[in-house]
Amino acid sequence: MKSTLVIALLFLGSLGFAQSEAKPAASSDADKSFDTMKSMAGKWLGPVTVDPPQHEMGNATMEVSLRVTSRGNALVHEMKGATDPDDPTHYDHPVTMMYRDNDQLLLTHYCDAGNRPRMAGKVSPDGKKVEFEFLDLSGSNKFGHMNHAVFTVIDANHHIEDWTYMTPGDKPIHAHFDLQRAR
Repeated sequence: MKSTLVIALLFLGSLGFAQSEAKPAASSDADKSFDTMKSMAGKWLGPVTVDPPQHEMGNATMEVSLRVTSRGNALVHEMKGATDPDDPTHYDHPVTMMYRDNDQLLLTHYCDAGNRPRMAGKVSPDGKKVEFEFLDLSGSNKFGHMNHAVFTVIDANHHIEDWTYMTPGDKPIHAHFDLQRAR
């Protein structure tokens, strides 16, 4: 019985894989946006500046990891302080997932504030920038939420991330990451 279940799951999984291999002849904006984001896969390091300044993020160097997963269907983005231990239970270590959903590139940010904002991305005409606009929020907004994100490719080893966090009372905090490829 167990082996029959395993075989059935493998068969169903291969059907899904075969279907995911088929792409339309012309790339959609969601495909172009996602391809731009996936081109940044790797480990990145760089300074973050925050406006207005925040005590806990003054002169910080951040580490960002971008990893393509799920047979190319999702991108995992993780960030943390470069010198922080890899312990997301005690240190800020938000995770963001990016994925295509039909004709949209979506982002879900799993925030240390305990919520999950979703945003929709669009690529710039030159293909070097993907901008994510707020769609909706799951979870509590007691501590605020991420509201906007922009990823700008400078070259294969340099990109910029701009994140906007809305505090309770809708006061924005803007974080600007200037990141260089570490590996």
